[in-house]
Amino acid sequence: MSLFTRSQQPPGTDKDVPPDETGVPEDAAAQQGPAEPADTATESTEATEAADAPEPAEPGDPDPDTAAQAAEPETAGGNPAEVVGAPARDETPRGWRGRYPRAARGVATATTVLAAVLVLGAVLLPDTLDRLTVAQFTRIPAEALLGVGLALLLPPRPRRIAAIVLGIVLGLLTLLKFLDMGFWSVLYRPFDPVLDWTLISDGEEYLKETSGQAFAVAAVIGAILLVVALLVLMTLALVRMSDVVARHSAVATRGTLVLGTLWVALAAFGVRIAGDPLAAKTTVEQATNHVHMAQVSLADSKEFAKEAAVDPFADVPPDQLLSGLRGKDVIFAFVESYGRSAVESPEMAPQVDAMLADGTRRLKAAGFSSRSAFLTSPTFGGGSWLAHSTFLSGLWIDNQQRYRTVTSSDRLTLTGAFQRADAWRTVGIMPGVIRSWPEGKFYGLDHVYDSQHLGYKGPNFSWSPVPDQYSLEAFQRMEHGQKHDKPLMSEIILVSSHRPWAPIPRTVGWDELGDGSVFNAINKEGKNPDDVWKSAHSVRQEYAKSIEYTVSNLVSWVERYGNDNTVLVFLGDHQPTTMVSGKNPSHDVPIAIVAHDKDVLDRMSGWGWQDGLRPHPDAPVWRMDTFRNRFLTTYGAKTAP
Repeated sequence: MSLFTRSQQPPGTDKDVPPDETGVPEDAAAQQGPAEPADTATESTEATEAADAPEPAEPGDPDPDTAAQAAEPETAGGNPAEVVGAPARDETPRGWRGRYPRAARGVATATTVLAAVLVLGAVLLPDTLDRLTVAQFTRIPAEALLGVGLALLLPPRPRRIAAIVLGIVLGLLTLLKFLDMGFWSVLYRPFDPVLDWTLISDGEEYLKETSGQAFAVAAVIGAILLVVALLVLMTLALVRMSDVVARHSAVATRGTLVLGTLWVALAAFGVRIAGDPLAAKTTVEQATNHVHMAQVSLADSKEFAKEAAVDPFADVPPDQLLSGLRGKDVIFAFVESYGRSAVESPEMAPQVDAMLADGTRRLKAAGFSSRSAFLTSPTFGGGSWLAHSTFLSGLWIDNQQRYRTVTSSDRLTLTGAFQRADAWRTVGIMPGVIRSWPEGKFYGLDHVYDSQHLGYKGPNFSWSPVPDQYSLEAFQRMEHGQKHDKPLMSEIILVSSHRPWAPIPRTVGWDELGDGSVFNAINKEGKNPDDVWKSAHSVRQEYAKSIEYTVSNLVSWVERYGNDNTVLVFLGDHQPTTMVSGKNPSHDVPIAIVAHDKDVLDRMSGWGWQDGLRPHPDAPVWRMDTFRNRFLTTYGAKTAP
C-alpha cells in the first residue's frame, strides 16, 4: 500500500493502482466506506498521515530499519515503486515503530550511543582498580580505529561475521581485565590464564566460609550471568557499530583518517594523560602480556621439574641431618597474613611493634632469647600454601602448577628432614584444613590434626574455623604435654589473622578455654565484616588487632609451656591484601627464632639477624626458598649447597 493518500497522488494515476488484497479497487473501497483492515497498525499510520503529512526522515538517522521505512522510493511517474498487476507491498513500519516514528528514532540513536560507549569502554578499560579514572576513558584507542577501518573495507556478510567474532573476543578480553582487577587487588599480580583457574574455586570456598552457602551460590550464578551478558552485549554492540560505520562510510572514513593521524602524532611525541599514553593501545598490550604469560607458564613446567630434581641434601645421611638440634622440641609456626606492613605501616606499626617489644621483654624474663629478620614470600594477599611449600621445600613455588609438581615429588622438605633423621616425632596442627590433606605425607608429618580433630566446639570466626589460642592449647593437650619417646617437631598453622579480620577472637585465660564454647559470646560481640570493610582505615585497625592476638598468644604459650628444649620459628606466610598493605608493597614477611638454649642462637650468629621479635627496617632480607638450605646447613650437614 502506498504511503501517499489519495489526495496526495498525482492526477490520473488512479487507474494504475492495483486492487488491494480483498480484490476491491481502492476507489470502490473509498465509496463503500472503510473496510476492516488486516493490519490495524498500517490503518492507524495512514489515518495519521492523512490528517497531518509526515515529516521527512531526519538526516543521519542511525537506524537503517527506521530510515528505510520512513519513505519509499518513487518511480519516475511519482508513484511508489510497485509492480503493476501485483499485490501492493506494505512497507509501512509496523508495531510501535509505525505508531511512534520519532520515539523509534530516539531509541535507535540511544542504542547506537550505548553500543559505542560499551565498545570504547571495553577497549580503554584498565586492568587495575587504581587506574579506573575518567582520564583513562578520554584517550584515543588504536583498537577502535582499526575496527572502523576493517568495517569500511569488508563487504556486508564478511563484515558481520568479523563483527561477531571480534565481539566475542572483546568480551573475553574484557572479562580478563575484570579478573586482573581482582587479582591485582588481592594477590598483587595479574590473572594467569593457564594456572589460576583453580583459584576461582578457592574464592567460591572462601565466600561459603565467610558469607554462607546461599551467598556463595548466588555469587557464582551472578558471575555466570555476567559472563554471558558481557559476551552477548559486546557482540551485539560491535555488530551495531559495524552497520553504522558502513551506512555512514564517508563520515567514518574522514573521521578515521583524522583520528588516525592524530594518534600517530601523539604516540610519536609520547603525550600522556594521568601517566598513561593519550594514544592508547590498552587492550592489545594486555592481550599480548597474557599470551606471553601463558607461554611462560606452559614452558615453566618442564624447567621446574628439572630444578626440583636437584637437591644437595637428598643424599645426606640421616645421622648428619639436624644434629645441632637433637633433643630439642622444634616448632615451625606460620602466622596468616603477617607481613612487613604490620611492623612498618604508620597506621598499624605502633600497635604491633608495641606488642612485639612487650613479647621480647616477656620472653627474656622467661629465659628465652630471640632473633629476627625478613623473608620474601613468593605470594601476596593469599595462596598461603605456596609460601608454606616454598619455605619447607627450598624451591620457589609461586603458582599452582609448581605446587602440584613439588608436592607429588620426593623432594626433602625441612619438616621431612626431621622425620628422616628418625630422632623426632613429627606432627601438624592444621586448623584451616577442613577436608583430606594428602600433602601431609609430602611434608613428612607422622600425624596431622585438622579442624575436625582438635576437639573444638565453639563457633567459626568468619573464615577461621578455630581460634589460635585454642589451637595452641589443643597442641599442648594432645602432643606437647604428653610423654613421648622422642622430642617433637611440629608445624602449626595459625589462622585467626586471615581476612576478613572480623570478628576477631579475644584472649581468655588458658584454663578457661575448655572445649571452645567460651568463644560463642565473644563471636557475637565481634564486629561485622561488612562494617569493617567500609574503609581502609578500619580494615587496617582490625588487621593489626588480629596480628596482635595471634602473636601475643604464641608468646604467652611459650611463657606458659616452653622449657629448656623449646625452639620456636615463627613467620608470616604473605603480606595482607593491598587495601591493608597500601600501594607498591613488598612481598616481605617477618620471621623470628626463639630459643632457651643459647647455643641454638649462637649457631646462627653469622646470619646477621637482629635481636628481638621485631626486625628493624635494615634487617637482612632473604628469599623464602633459601631458608631451608641455610637452616639445614647451620644445624646439621656442613656441606653448603
